[in-house]
Amino acid sequence: MWNLRRLIRVSDSEGITRRFFVTNGFDGALTMTGLFMGFYLGGEVPVTIAIKASLGAAIALLVSGSTSAYISESAEREKEIKELESAMAEDLSHSLHGQASRIVPLLVALVNGLSPLAICLIVMTPLWLEISGVALPGNVFAWCIGFSACVIFVLGLYLSTISKEHWLLSGFKALLIAGVTVGVILLVDSF
Repeated sequence: MWNLRRLIRVSDSEGITRRFFVTNGFDGALTMTGLFMGFYLGGEVPVTIAIKASLGAAIALLVSGSTSAYISESAEREKEIKELESAMAEDLSHSLHGQASRIVPLLVALVNGLSPLAICLIVMTPLWLEISGVALPGNVFAWCIGFSACVIFVLGLYLSTISKEHWLLSGFKALLIAGVTVGVILLVDSF
């Protein structure tokens, strides 16, 4: 039986898994920001319609992230194992490296697909509250945009632990990306 930690270590895939988590997490949060900005600017959009549209986007990000990561990572791992087999003049399919070349793409695909899905579901919290009968003051889509900004800031904080950059600077850099996104949407809406 394979040990996942050993496979991750031997394949040196911790960094790529971490990058995919953050990258697709940002994708999920920014996609939701765009959707909620559209709902906010669009006027009266029923919460049930917003939930269906948001879930549709979240599921699309899950499928896109999982399949694209699996296809690309499988190809990369296959290339690496073939080069290693050629250099060693040996079949490595039953070795730890061979196992890693088959298992790690699945792990990377799961992380790449589940991170935007989880973040989308978190950002939708105000919508879940609204349909549960918890009335939030103000516009529910503004609350969702605020939740999205918080998640983006937290992703920036997480990046600071990797880069050893000051946590506040890293968080604000991430928020700047969200701010630019909102600014572009407002600019497009003004035409």
